[in-house]
Amino acid sequence: MTLAFHDAISAALYGDSCPGPAIVGGGKLPSAYGVTELAVASIGAAGQALARAIGHGDVVVDRRLASLWFDMTLQPQGWDMPSVWDSVAGNYRAADRWIRLHTNAPHHRQAALKVLECTEDRAAVADAVARWQAEELETAIVAAGGCAATQYTTDEWLARPTGMAVAAEPLIHWGQADTISPVPLPDASANRPLSGVKILDLTRVLAGPVASRFLAGFGATVLRIDPAHWDEPGVIPEVNPGKFSAGLDLQVQEDRKVFEGLLAEADVLLHGYRLGALDGLGYDPGARRYLNPGLVDVSLNAYGHTGPWSTRRGFDSLVQMSAGIAAHGQARAGADHPVPLPVQALDHATGYLMAAAVLSALAAAARGETVPAAHLSLARTAELLAGMQRLADGPEIRKPADSDYAPGTENSAWGPGRRLAAALHLDTSPLHWNLPANRCNSAPACWR
Repeated sequence: MTLAFHDAISAALYGDSCPGPAIVGGGKLPSAYGVTELAVASIGAAGQALARAIGHGDVVVDRRLASLWFDMTLQPQGWDMPSVWDSVAGNYRAADRWIRLHTNAPHHRQAALKVLECTEDRAAVADAVARWQAEELETAIVAAGGCAATQYTTDEWLARPTGMAVAAEPLIHWGQADTISPVPLPDASANRPLSGVKILDLTRVLAGPVASRFLAGFGATVLRIDPAHWDEPGVIPEVNPGKFSAGLDLQVQEDRKVFEGLLAEADVLLHGYRLGALDGLGYDPGARRYLNPGLVDVSLNAYGHTGPWSTRRGFDSLVQMSAGIAAHGQARAGADHPVPLPVQALDHATGYLMAAAVLSALAAAARGETVPAAHLSLARTAELLAGMQRLADGPEIRKPADSDYAPGTENSAWGPGRRLAAALHLDTSPLHWNLPANRCNSAPACWR
């Protein structure tokens, strides 16, 4: 990890520089980018934020395990993990350049198929895409409520209004600051330093759930809220250990009352709605402060918070196409197709930075300082990754070895499995979860 890279994260969190974590282990993920360096730095940043918040603890990050934690961490035993991708999602060659369709959610898939006027068949989709100019198809799918991204080079991205806006944004944008009371933690201990912190989690695939998984691993109570009947079968077993998951429809008055009661009692709100979407439901920043003046508010967006795409739906794989990452990978590999990162690194890194922002805010409240809301984006994390060097050495890390897993079995709602050993070590506070991963909508919508 370069000093400049660590300093950029430290400055974003604290406004100053602090020593980086101790790093052990070796190896690197195969990529044209410093993905392993990003994994070490972002996980280390979350660990250091925890150490600063609780006032003690030496932080050590294992380079190999950090790389592996940027991918699947649960090894099923006697059952199979569903695919992360549906049958349509992926890269397609349009008439002029490549485009990626993100169709995992049924309504996103329906939007793309409606625009393409074809059936849910990959060959039929490829034929239909080939008849479009990539940007025209992207625009049409997004207008229909779907998700797509044209492949641009880095130079093309930075010349576009959205790319310029994202590049000018801070890594963590700290918004309006409020004075809030310190979170009382009568049950906190060195072993479970976040015990008693109530986190209301409105995030889905994948960055926000990574943040709340980390915080739950040190004792925070996490209540995830999804729409009724929502599911992410290829992801939930990965990101849901230590959490309670409930379902609410925020357009139904009775559910809104339940949500407002939960929000009023929460210490932290994590949300990943598109910019303005939560406002449209009646929960803009002012309404949230009215319901809970002492709330730590941390949000995630895909394409930044200031440019013309700030309200656009997006995911890690789409941002990689837009921001030039997939094109750079293609050029470095000499391939005839986009070559993305080997893992969803923008999601994972942003998730750990969100966790660090939460911890930084909680620590500021404990010191009696004003606490601003924190805003992060996948596209800004992509800028961070693009500007760093690849320094990790050793063999390429392709998949976990048996020795990379923690001892014991996690009895998830889908069946038993083994979870990777922790990549982060604090000498006072081991990372572990009180609950195995559970399904969406499996718990009542109440604090416990």
